[in-house]
Amino acid sequence: MKPSELACKILNYEAGGMTDEEIIDLFQYLIDSGLAWTLQGSYGRTATSLINAGLCKERSDHGV
Repeated sequence: MKPSELACKILNYEAGGMTDEEIIDLFQYLIDSGLAWTLQGSYGRTATSLINAGLCKERSDHGV
């Protein structure tokens, strides 16, 4: 994913403009890329919650 595309998705997420499916897809990307753990704390907490709920998978060995 291009940085500009990711930025747009994050802005859309923060504005409340995403469906549940889009949020899960975004957070799966953030988990796989490792970005979920480098952004502000709420992203890591949300990623952890989605993993614990079975909606996202833990990061694969290869990342993105």
